[in-house]
Formats: sequence, structure tokens, C-alpha cells
Amino acid sequence: MSNSPAKVLLNPPFRAEHVGSLIRPKPLFDKRCELEKGKCSLDDLKEAESDAVKHVVELQRSLGIKSITDGEVKKASFYDGVFEKLDGMVFMPARPINEFKRYLPHIAMLYAAGVPSDATFYCNGKIKRTKPFYVEEFKAIKSVVPPEEVKNIKINMCPPSWWHHRHGSDLAYNLNVYKNDDEFFDDLGVAYRAEFRELYELGCRNIQLDDPTFAFFCYEPTVSGMREAGVDPEKLLDTYIRSINVCTQGRPSDLRVGLHMCRGNYKGLHFCEGGYDPIAEKVFVGLDVDTLYLEFDDERSGSFDPLKYIPLNKMVVLGLVTSKNPKLERMDVLKRRVDEAATAMSTDNPLRSKVTALNQLCISPQCGFASVWQGNPITEEEEKKKLALIVETAKQIWSDLG
Repeated sequence: MSNSPAKVLLNPPFRAEHVGSLIRPKPLFDKRCELEKGKCSLDDLKEAESDAVKHVVELQRSLGIKSITDGEVKKASFYDGVFEKLDGMVFMPARPINEFKRYLPHIAMLYAAGVPSDATFYCNGKIKRTKPFYVEEFKAIKSVVPPEEVKNIKINMCPPSWWHHRHGSDLAYNLNVYKNDDEFFDDLGVAYRAEFRELYELGCRNIQLDDPTFAFFCYEPTVSGMREAGVDPEKLLDTYIRSINVCTQGRPSDLRVGLHMCRGNYKGLHFCEGGYDPIAEKVFVGLDVDTLYLEFDDERSGSFDPLKYIPLNKMVVLGLVTSKNPKLERMDVLKRRVDEAATAMSTDNPLRSKVTALNQLCISPQCGFASVWQGNPITEEEEKKKLALIVETAKQIWSDLG
């Protein structure tokens, strides 16, 4: 495994982070609305997207956010950019709803609404990366930051399990192409590793996988639904841990890979709830990543107790500030909660003092502000206030440590 205590000390994430997506600037938002109405083409978006990248990069830099993303402004949804570019994956604009797993909360909503079909991807051939995922996006960010800040750029991408979880091992891929999940995810891993290498060669040192899949295993109705459908939740969880690890294996020692566990963030709505207790020991220890971005913005996220399973060689970014509504959190509450998290990590652990635990922590919003292009019910000014609060809170907490 490439995770080591030395790596964490040499290459820590910034104490104040934002998870990735940002509210679309109005010109781009308006242009997207035109696209939805058929009044322009995707090509017509390009100028507005380029301007938006410059805008959100400057927004982050002006607020003191050091890890720079493009706000994912070129995406319609957070999961865009990978599977539509892979050989072997075919787009299905209207797959029958009975071929989606009903135990998933977001799919159950479609069933309840009587939706007959939904768009998806299906693997009908050997997976191969013949074109890059986010290389052009990285180049675009790189062109608008000073050379010394290129190392701070973060690229967000969807996880390898994103479409698999909707259909399961029986309907995600053609069984004449792949006999089992290991074969399927092995080829996906080759594709992701090639993307990581190309991004690294261009100067990328920070990649974040945005993965709602793991949170489903914390939600009892979903786990019960899996069992009723004849799916072994523990075996499937092992499969999804492995799906990440085959992507991250063999990465350069100075390439930091993080994983964000999301509970859903569709226009300010969540899909599931429940603390990390059911998965913490297996997932926090077993994932071959450097950083875990965990949501703790409200009571549905559970307690900090599962943080006791965080290994000494991993960082944790606490998602304490909600991106779902404009209410501004109080700094004293945020500082207290960071202290509580450090206490949970260090209690009854002779290998980790509270100071050590604090040095493994960072803070951020619980998720992006716009997982889909329409965004959450929050304005850019409200978004800026939340990010500024995170930066100032981080300064006060970690400057106090000396």
C-alpha cells in the first residue's frame, strides 16, 4: 500500500477545504437553461464555462482556499466525465426501471413516482480508456493559476462503482464479457490508473473520488432491502472497497487521493442517513486512500465515535458546514465539534494523543454546493460566507496548536 505515516506528514491536505462543486456563475447558469430548452448547443457553453472556471478559481483564491478546483462547472452532474468516455460502456437513455435496484433510496423514489425508465450506462464490451477523463479540465485550471499553485489543484471524479451500484452484479455488465465483479472492476482500475498517471505527469497532486455508495451501507432500509433481494451487504461492501483499491494501487508517493462519502445532495436534498458505525472499521482501514471526506453536518450523520477506527496514516476532512441551505454556522460550534472529533479519535488509543488526532483533521462543507448544475438553494454570496467561515475557523484551530 502506498499510504504511509511519512506521506501524511509530508503532503497533508489544507486545513480548510471545499469538497468540489460550486454554484454556477449566472452567465453559465443562464446558458445551461438555454441548453435545456434547446436554444443552444453544448459547443455554445464553452465560452461561458471558460469564464466560469476563471471566476470560481479567483473566488477560491480570494477567500484563502488553497486546494483549487474548477468548481466542476463544466459538468451537468458530479458523475459526468468518465463512463461516457470509456470503450465498452454504452449509454442507455431509457432503461426499464425494473432493471434498477429498488433497495437504493434514490431509485425507490423513481419507483414511487411511477417513472417507467431512467438513463444509465451499461457495459457491453471490454472496458478500455482510449481518451482522457479530465486532462483538459486540469489544463484549463492550470492555465489560470500561478505556476507555484499548480500543485494545489484538485480534480474531482466519480467512483468506479457509480453505475454498478444501480444495477448490481447481475445487470451492470454483459456476463459474456465479464464473468464477475472482479474482472469488471479490474479493467476499470486499469482505466482509472491510466488517468491518474496522465494527470500526475501534468502536475496534478490531488484527486478526489466522490462516492455516495458507501453511505448506503450505513442506511438500514437499504441494507435490509439488499438482504430481501438476495444481496449480501458485506460481500458487496468488500467489492466496492476493492473497486477503489484497484484504482489507487501503485500511485506515486506524492499523489494524494481522497474519497468523499456522500449521503446525497440533489438540489439540497439528501437520500439516506445513518452514522458510519456499521462500516467504519472495515472501510476506514481497508480503503487505500490518503484522505477521507466525511459528512457530519447534522444529526443524521451520527456521532464522531467511528473516527476511532481512522488509521494513523490517514487524514480526515470533517464536513461540518452544510451546503444544503444558507444558514451560517457558528464558529464556536465548529471549533467545539472539531475538538469532539479529536477526542473521539484519541480516547482509549495509546498510539494517538489528542494533538495527534487534531493534526489528522481538516474541515470543509459536507458536500459540494452544486452536485448538479442547478445547484442547491443557496446563493454565491451565501456560499462565499460559508467558505470564508471555514477558512477562519481552520486558522484559529490549527494556529492555536502552534
